[in-house]
Amino acid sequence: MRTRLTLACLTLLLLTPAARPLAQRSTGSGDWMHHGGDAGSTKYAPLDQITPENAASLRIAWRRPAVSPDLTAAHPKLVVPRNFRATPLKADGMLFASNAIGLAEGIEPETGRTVWTQEVRPGELEGPGASRTLGYWRGDGGARVFAVRGAHLYALDPRSGKPITTFGTGGRVDLVAGLGNASTFRWSAPSPLVVRDVVIIGGQGWTDEGTQEHIPPGDVRAFDARTGSLRWTFHVVPRQGEPGLETWERESWKETGSAKAWNFISADGELGLIYVPLSSAANEWYGGERPGANLYSDSLVCLDAATGARKWHFQMVHHDLWDYDNPTAPILADITVNGRPIKAVVQVTKQAFTFVFDRVTGEPVWPIEERPVPKSTVPGEWTAPTQPFPTRPAPFDRQGLTDDDLIDFTPDLNAEARDIVKQWTIGPMFTPPTVEGADGKKGTMYLPGWIGGANWGGAALDPETGVLYVPSVTFPWLGALVPGKGRFAYQQTRQRLDRVPGPGPRGLPITKPPYGRITAINLNTGEHLWMVPNGDGPRDHPALKDLNLPPLGHMGRAAPLVTKTLLFVTEGSETGLSIPPGGGGKWLGAYDKVTGRRVARIPLPAGATGAPMTYMHAGRQYLVVAVAGEDHAPEVVALSLPR
Repeated sequence: MRTRLTLACLTLLLLTPAARPLAQRSTGSGDWMHHGGDAGSTKYAPLDQITPENAASLRIAWRRPAVSPDLTAAHPKLVVPRNFRATPLKADGMLFASNAIGLAEGIEPETGRTVWTQEVRPGELEGPGASRTLGYWRGDGGARVFAVRGAHLYALDPRSGKPITTFGTGGRVDLVAGLGNASTFRWSAPSPLVVRDVVIIGGQGWTDEGTQEHIPPGDVRAFDARTGSLRWTFHVVPRQGEPGLETWERESWKETGSAKAWNFISADGELGLIYVPLSSAANEWYGGERPGANLYSDSLVCLDAATGARKWHFQMVHHDLWDYDNPTAPILADITVNGRPIKAVVQVTKQAFTFVFDRVTGEPVWPIEERPVPKSTVPGEWTAPTQPFPTRPAPFDRQGLTDDDLIDFTPDLNAEARDIVKQWTIGPMFTPPTVEGADGKKGTMYLPGWIGGANWGGAALDPETGVLYVPSVTFPWLGALVPGKGRFAYQQTRQRLDRVPGPGPRGLPITKPPYGRITAINLNTGEHLWMVPNGDGPRDHPALKDLNLPPLGHMGRAAPLVTKTLLFVTEGSETGLSIPPGGGGKWLGAYDKVTGRRVARIPLPAGATGAPMTYMHAGRQYLVVAVAGEDHAPEVVALSLPR
């Protein structure tokens, strides 16, 4: 059975969202306490100083380099990564952020002046790069900032940046401890999530082998926010006697791992529940050594924040062969469906699906169907016979690839694209990877690719209307499996993944546009409201510039932000992971939330590498975003209206 769901390109369907106040809202204090604004990751702030009428007037209020010039001058060999993904927090009159080498900083919110920088221990200057943000906690022992840098979880005084010595050992907790054969720990991306009195982290233990063959599971752990003691551990790969073990056939749970929570975890503090988006198991593109569905990989798991007990789960991809891990923070939304109020949790995916569940029970809000998918032709591979397809909302980006999806601005471009595609295996979504050279093909071209659909920038929710805004990309990828040596056939199979999309004719994308888009979805009805391209895209390419094309959308890691008055969406940067040449754009778009009309296009010094945030300070609203480019050093930029 062949299943293909598509979203009509460049078609806008305008409906009026069913406005309904929701219980879970930002406080309106002007603070920004989590990466996503609140623990429910809505990316919403009820601020209205910046409006459709004045957004075009936004100017740079302050800017600061990703690493202090004093530090780089003192250490001239220090490497400052360009993929600078930090998003500041604002709490209690201060900004808190990670710099480009992962050191926490306290920042004055009106000027961007550095108040303090986390102390560097001897021999620990080199770090894994910026965390996407930090954690902040107010408790009976006073406030503290939590940061993960390298293999340690730190607790810092918010006013001085000094370690809180009663936490862990001298202010930090060793995150390698208890990870079995792990020699180090990696979790440079998200922030520690603080729920009530526990600090929750995901991440991954790594070994000295430098391969995925014996990588440990990326278990989720919670530490006491006051003392740093371990409170609980959730095993993302079940162990003996735990539910889900039967989904790892031939005892493969003993031999493989990963399935980590590499992205943001969300929480409902009132219910005392957390929502963990988990990734694929190792190896991401070959699963012959891990037959079975492989719980809890690619699942959304609801846990009790106090104990780590699993309340419910749903697996979005069975036996992943595409690196279709859950890349975005789950969003908590209070919606009304057919007159029934529902406390919902929403997971958008690389596959361009929007899964919506009752966040208490885990029941799907709309039916989810298991549909047959293609079977692998790779020797020794195990293929899941079906995959889950939500019946509502419809997909927000292209799924699968046929000749009808190929670029067709001119007959010549279409003919060139068809000739390219003949060299690859293509098909509906969930077409498995193939062996290089099989059937005379180079490998598989699959859509969406492992960058999405949606990616870590995620979606944003307007809690006043229940409308979800999802940036995404149409981003096919090329991959081929290459035989290796090992105990099983293809045990050490490696993935050859070309780090360019398509490739399409003359350096263009191989599909029809838009290549980056924004889709508005009414969560009360499950209906799409509108879709617009995000940015100009390659319409100035020599093969297209005389065609007078409309905006085509950028291939970039875009990120949204919603306020009471506007939707803001970045266009991404070419320095982002796996972005093709020419991807991203140096603009921040401001959009009408009801129609999708772009009301302002605010220039940035370079493409946005981080997710934007907003706050109020001294009566002034600021928008802050990290930027960088191949020819532009990473920095943090704050925008505001002229005084």
